[in-house]
Amino acid sequence: MADQELDASGLNCPLPILRAKKTLNTMASGQVLHIVATDPGSVKDFDAFAKQTGNELMESKEEGGKFHFLIKKS
Repeated sequence: MADQELDASGLNCPLPILRAKKTLNTMASGQVLHIVATDPGSVKDFDAFAKQTGNELMESKEEGGKFHFLIKKS
């Protein structure tokens, strides 16, 4: 489902967001980025990031101690 993957495991705020922003900048509109993070703060961070940037947060879930996000580039 995702066009690109970003493993931000072990990184703390704001690094997962910064890495996601950098990766999204290389992607075409409509493509989907799957991010894996371990920072619990990333849940609210990615929600806010999507609202601020206009990108769509398609999915946000926790699975096995890791947080998974699907963001569709606007």
